[in-house]
Amino acid sequence: MNTGFIGLGIMGKHMATNLLNAGYSLKVYDINTESVKLLESRGAVAATSVAQIAEECDIIITMLPNSPHVINVVLEDGGIIHHAKPGTLVVDMSSIAPDASKRMDAALREKGIHMIDAPVSGGEPKAEDGTLAIMVGGEQSDFDRAVPLFDILGSSALLVGPIGSGNTCKLTNQMIVALNIAALAEGLFLAEKAGADPEKVFNAIKGGLAGSTVMDAKAPMMLAGNYTPGFKIDLHIKDLNNALDTAQASGMPIPLTASVMQLLQAVKLDGHGQSDHSALAAFYEKIGGISIHS
Repeated sequence: MNTGFIGLGIMGKHMATNLLNAGYSLKVYDINTESVKLLESRGAVAATSVAQIAEECDIIITMLPNSPHVINVVLEDGGIIHHAKPGTLVVDMSSIAPDASKRMDAALREKGIHMIDAPVSGGEPKAEDGTLAIMVGGEQSDFDRAVPLFDILGSSALLVGPIGSGNTCKLTNQMIVALNIAALAEGLFLAEKAGADPEKVFNAIKGGLAGSTVMDAKAPMMLAGNYTPGFKIDLHIKDLNNALDTAQASGMPIPLTASVMQLLQAVKLDGHGQSDHSALAAFYEKIGGISIHS
């Protein structure tokens, strides 16, 4: 089975590396030639175009920034739809709008090409160690074809519904993560302002009901003032934009998500767009006039 991988950014380069380490023969493509060279040095075969990947691969993984990028790779001139043979499976692991997944699937199915949407959660650390949570939308038979890949890339993979459901699930995840990070920052800064030690507060509450994977990952970063990106503010804004668009189309109010979106936008305007989303703490640092890190 020939496998292709398109998109070798922060997440994709680790995911592709894990497939190579597991013994997969992998053809890779990215507009960033340095990323392609890196994967080539690890044993991948460099492709010169999306068309080459489509023509030569039976399963194609895409891991790209947002809906327009995936649509371009899948549907536009030189895209997968114009070069893949019937029976090819496209596994889009990008985090995009559910309606975009549905649009691409409908077009691909007319050509006999299959697709599932399979966005992931866990950020760069879990992409690197192969323990991503994978949320999948599509047909059971297509999911089953991709399971051997998912077993390498993640610690869990669940088919949650028809095409688009994976991305709906991911948007739900991103909403909850954003709200958790904002609440965590707000609480730690309140502790500081009220005269308690934020680090001791964190250690006291992390084993209780407020404790979470988000708290364990992001509180130490906030307390250290370390906003080195595992998942960037800009990308979280992109995800919440997709969530708000989906909510509007569905007629579902999501006021808490809308509020956190404003916090993210404020932090971005202060120069933190490329920082980790734990940099939401910088908003509270600014409005509170205090710091929780040394």
